[in-house]
Amino acid sequence: MKSAVTIFLSLTLAIAPIAAQAQVAVAPNPNHDELLFSSNPKAAANKRLVYDFWREVFEGGHLNLAEKYLTEGYIQHNPNVPTGRAGFVDFFKQFSQPKSIEVKVKAPLVSIVAEGDMVVLAFVSQAKDPKDTSKTYTTTWFDMFRIENGKIAEHWDPTIKR
Repeated sequence: MKSAVTIFLSLTLAIAPIAAQAQVAVAPNPNHDELLFSSNPKAAANKRLVYDFWREVFEGGHLNLAEKYLTEGYIQHNPNVPTGRAGFVDFFKQFSQPKSIEVKVKAPLVSIVAEGDMVVLAFVSQAKDPKDTSKTYTTTWFDMFRIENGKIAEHWDPTIKR
């Protein structure tokens, strides 16, 4: 008699090729005001904090504003970026120059979710099909932040070590 796990895995492997072909593309939400809204004032403030950090510091390259958004002891879980606000700034100085700060996040934003002291940004991410590198597909990239006393204290994303 087969176990439930064996049956589940057999079915998953059988339908995986069909599911891969039937993928629905991930689409950004152009209405950022809608994404930023929350009836909970703390959640709305946390969403706005992370959103503005993303626009001004990450996309805008204004690393001089990092102190406004990041705690000094900012914890970084991305294995390629040092921990600490100073580590963040030093790392991104290599790649970033200040430019015009846009009114909206430029990256293709799908959603912003806030719960307690956590905020998650989800973005459209495009990748090459490993079975046919001439094709691409969309998936979702996540950045998660923990807020402490009105500043970003911790960050997670799915990046692997380079």
